[in-house]
Amino acid sequence: MTNIIAIQQRTASTKEKSLILWFDEVGINDIPLVGGKNASLGEMMQQLSPKGINIPNGFATTTYAYRYFMETAGLQKKLRDIFADLDVEDIKNLQQRGKKARALIMNTPFPAELEQAITISYETLCYLYAKDTDVAVRSSATAEDLPDASFAGQQETYLNIHGIKNVIKAAHKCFASIFTDRAISYRTVRGFDHFDVALSVGIQKMVRSDLATSGVMFSIDTETGFKNAALVTAAYGLGENVVQGAVNPDEYLVFKPTLREGFRTILNKRLGSKAVKMVYDGGNSTKNVPVPERKKQQFALTDDEILQLAQWAVVIEDHYSQVRGSYTPMDIEWAKDGNDDSLYIVQARPETVQSQKSSNILHTYHLQEKGKVLVTGRAVGQAINQGNVRVILDTDKIDEFQAGEVLVTNKTDPDWEPIMKKASAIVTNQGGRTCHAAIIAREMGIPAIVGCENATELLRNSSEVTVSCAEGEVGVVYEGLLQFEDVQTVLDDIPETRTRILMNVGNPEEVFKLSAIPSDGVGLARLEFVIANHIGVHPLALLNFDEVADEIEKAKIAELTVGYERKADFFIDRLAYGMGSIAAAFYPKPVIVRMSDFKSNEYANLLGGKQFEPDEENPMIGWRGASRYYHPKYREAFGLECVALKRVRDEMGLANVIPMIPFCRTPQEGKKVLAEMGKYGLERGKNGLQVYVMCELPSNVILVEQFAQVFDGFSIGSNDLTQLVLGLDRDSALVADVFDERHDAVRRMMQIAITIAHDCGRKIGICGQAPSDYPEFAKLLVELGIDSISLNPDSVLKTRFEVAKLEDRS
Repeated sequence: MTNIIAIQQRTASTKEKSLILWFDEVGINDIPLVGGKNASLGEMMQQLSPKGINIPNGFATTTYAYRYFMETAGLQKKLRDIFADLDVEDIKNLQQRGKKARALIMNTPFPAELEQAITISYETLCYLYAKDTDVAVRSSATAEDLPDASFAGQQETYLNIHGIKNVIKAAHKCFASIFTDRAISYRTVRGFDHFDVALSVGIQKMVRSDLATSGVMFSIDTETGFKNAALVTAAYGLGENVVQGAVNPDEYLVFKPTLREGFRTILNKRLGSKAVKMVYDGGNSTKNVPVPERKKQQFALTDDEILQLAQWAVVIEDHYSQVRGSYTPMDIEWAKDGNDDSLYIVQARPETVQSQKSSNILHTYHLQEKGKVLVTGRAVGQAINQGNVRVILDTDKIDEFQAGEVLVTNKTDPDWEPIMKKASAIVTNQGGRTCHAAIIAREMGIPAIVGCENATELLRNSSEVTVSCAEGEVGVVYEGLLQFEDVQTVLDDIPETRTRILMNVGNPEEVFKLSAIPSDGVGLARLEFVIANHIGVHPLALLNFDEVADEIEKAKIAELTVGYERKADFFIDRLAYGMGSIAAAFYPKPVIVRMSDFKSNEYANLLGGKQFEPDEENPMIGWRGASRYYHPKYREAFGLECVALKRVRDEMGLANVIPMIPFCRTPQEGKKVLAEMGKYGLERGKNGLQVYVMCELPSNVILVEQFAQVFDGFSIGSNDLTQLVLGLDRDSALVADVFDERHDAVRRMMQIAITIAHDCGRKIGICGQAPSDYPEFAKLLVELGIDSISLNPDSVLKTRFEVAKLEDRS
C-alpha cells in the first residue's frame, strides 16, 4: 500500500502477533484476529473492490492487541471478581456490574506500544486522504456478525473522529464497550463466555454521508424470508439514525433474478418521513437537525442509485454464499459521500433471522375477531401476540418492565435488549423495517410495529392489547385480547399433479409470504385490489386533474400525488409496483393478471370517481370489463393499465405476466381490446405475450371456437357464469338460495367450454370461488380434464392433496 505500511508489516514477526492490520491484509478467515466486522471489510476490500464495490480504506487493532492490553494490566481477574454474582435477569445488578467493568477498563491506560501502532497507522491514513482525516471508529468482536448470532450493535461506534488523541480515546471507549450492559446480557443469554470473546477496533475513513444519504440493505426480504428480493432503506445524513430507528426511512424493494439480467426491477418504493438527519457538529461530535419539508417529500435515492446498491447486494451475497458453501443472505450498511457523490459499502454481515428458520414449516397467523384499532405502523414479522402495555421512554426505567408485556417506546437501541427478550411484542414511534427494534424482534420471533409516530401517546399503561403483524405491511394494535390462531403447515412430501394448482391473490403486500405455499403460479391476480387499496383514485380524475370539481377530493388527490408532475404517473407507478410484486413472488411461474374489473358504482367510490361514472340501474351487467377498455370515454384510462403492464414485462423483465380480459361479450370486443393494447406496444406473440380471456358469459361458451382465435387461453369465472346461466343477480339476497355453481346447467356449460377449448388447442382453467368452497366441485373439474384450478391461498395445499388422489384413481 505505502512504504510506511510495508515497514510495519516487516517489523511484525507474524500476523497473529501484530497490534495493527490493514483491511487489505485480512479476510473472512481472520475473524479470530480482527472480529467479524473488520474481517468482512477486509474480505470485501480484497475480493469485491476489483468488482467495482467501493470500500473506504482503514485498519484494525487486533484481538492480540486487546488481549495484550488485558494481560499486561491484569484486568481479567478483576473483571471476573466484578461478575462473580452477575444476574442478567436483575436489571439493577446488570447495570451496576457493567458500569464497574467499563470504568475499570477506561481507567487503565493503553500500553505504549498499542498507542504507537495506532498513531503510525492513523498518520498513514491521513497521508492517503488528508491531514487529520475524519474516521469512523467501530467495535468488531470475535463473536459478532456470525451466521447464527449477529451480536449487532452490542459494542460502540464513534463517528466524525479526527486527530490522533481523539482516535485513541475512541478506540479505548470501544474496548470498554465490550462490557456494555446489553453485550453482557446478550453473551450470557447466548452462552458465550465473556473472556472467550475479544475485541478489535476498526478505524475507517468516514464517508461524508452527513452531506448526502445513507442506510441499510438486506439481500433477502426481512419479513418473509423471500430470497429473490433485496430491501434497501435510505435517509439523509449519517447512517446511525437508520440503524437505531431514529428516523422512518424510505424503503425500496428490488427483484434480484431479473436485476441480474440487466432489467430495472424496482418492485416498490415507499416514501419515509425522514424527519431528522445526523450531521457533523464541529469537533468530534454529531447532532440531529430537522430535514426541510421539501426534502422529506423526495426519495433520498434515485432509481439508478437504488439499482446500483441492489446490484452490490447481489454481488456481496453471491460471494459470501460461495465462501461459506451455502446460501448466505447479507445485512449491509451503505453510505453516499456528499463530496464525491459516490456510494460506498461500510459494513456487511450475514443475516441471522430468516436464514436460520426452518424452510419446511409454514406459520400462518389469523385473527379470528376484530377490535378497535388503536395504533398502526410498519409491520415487522408476520405473527400476532398480546399482553399489557408498558410505555417506557427512557432506559433508566427499564427495570419496571415485566415479562410478557408489550413494550411501547420511542425507539430502541442495544441498551434495551435486556428487556426486549422478555416482551410479547414491541411498538415504537420511530424506525423502519431495518431498525434495531425490527432486527431484534425478528430474532426473538415476536411481532413488532415500528414507525407509529404517536404510539407512546395513544397507548396506556396496563391496558390489554393485541398486536397483529399478520395483515400485510401495516401492523395494527387492537384494543383487548382478541382471539387468534397460529396454523402450522409442514411442507414435506407435497405431491405433483397433472392439473396445475394455482392461487388467487389480490394484496401485493402478502405475496412473498404466499409464495412459500407450494403452487404452480397465480391463476387470478385482481388489479381491483391494487387500485382500491394502493391507488384509491379514479384514473380519469388523474388524467383530468384540473377538471375535478369536488375541491375536497381534489385536495386529497393532490396530497396523494405529491412529487408527481403528471398525476397519471402515480397510477402507473403504483399499479406497476403491485403487478410486479405479484409477478416477482411467483417468478418464473405464470401469473395471470386480470385487468381492472370494477363496476361503475365501484369506480365511482374512488376519489374523483363520481364525476366520471354513469349512474347505471344494474352495474353488474353494465359498463364493465372489455366494453370499457375501447370506449372513447375510458380508453385513455385503460391505457394507463397497459403502460404499467408493459413496464412490468419489458422494463422489469417479468414476462411471466399473462394479462386476462374480463367480461368480454363478443369476439369483436376482444379484437377491439387487443387493438387498444397494441397502441401501447402490447402485441400478442411479441416478447412471448399471451392474452387470456375470462370465460364467464354464456356467449364465451357458445362462441368458444371464435374466442379461441382471438385469445391464447381461458379462465372460467364460476361466479359470473353461474349468475348469467341461471339468470340471477348474485348480489341479491332474495335469490341467494338459487345461486349454486354446482347446478347441472352450470356444470354442462363448463364441460362444453373445457372440451371445445382443448379441441382448439387452448388451455382453460378456473379461478372462481367454487373450488375453494366445495371439494366435490374440484373433483368434477378434474374429471372434466381442466388444465388448472386457481384457489384461495388457504385451500391450495388441501386441494392439491385431493387432486393428487383423484388423479391416482383415474
